[in-house]
Amino acid sequence: MISKFFIERPVLANVLAILMVVIGGVALLRLAVAQYPNVVPPTISVTTRYPGASARAVVDTVALPIEQQVNGVDGMIYMQSYSASDGSYTLIVTFKIGMDINFAQVLVQNRVSSALAQLPQAVQAQGVTVQQKSTAILQFVTLTSPD
Repeated sequence: MISKFFIERPVLANVLAILMVVIGGVALLRLAVAQYPNVVPPTISVTTRYPGASARAVVDTVALPIEQQVNGVDGMIYMQSYSASDGSYTLIVTFKIGMDINFAQVLVQNRVSSALAQLPQAVQAQGVTVQQKSTAILQFVTLTSPD
């Protein structure tokens, strides 16, 4: 029924097709498109070293003061830390999706700076690094076939 209508009026069919293409082109130009949408929460990493200290000493003298200061920073979802027997310490702070990662880094840096006075002299000499952590990989999927 509709097809007969457009078969009898080919000029109208062509005008409508061209109109749809033009409207689609205008919509495409105005539509915001992101190559990599924000699906992974922004993450900040705090790292430092305490030369010659055991993992337990790192937890007691380095991790505890830093974590007490960083805990509760605006927009934080959770944090996790790692202390190793070589004296290294890493704190990973994860923020809500949509939080500006640069602003989150500044917030964490300010909190870490306020904890520096409580850290051992050897850690202060080594320095504490606060940096953005890349979490671009969301998932690996492997497909295999016996053929």
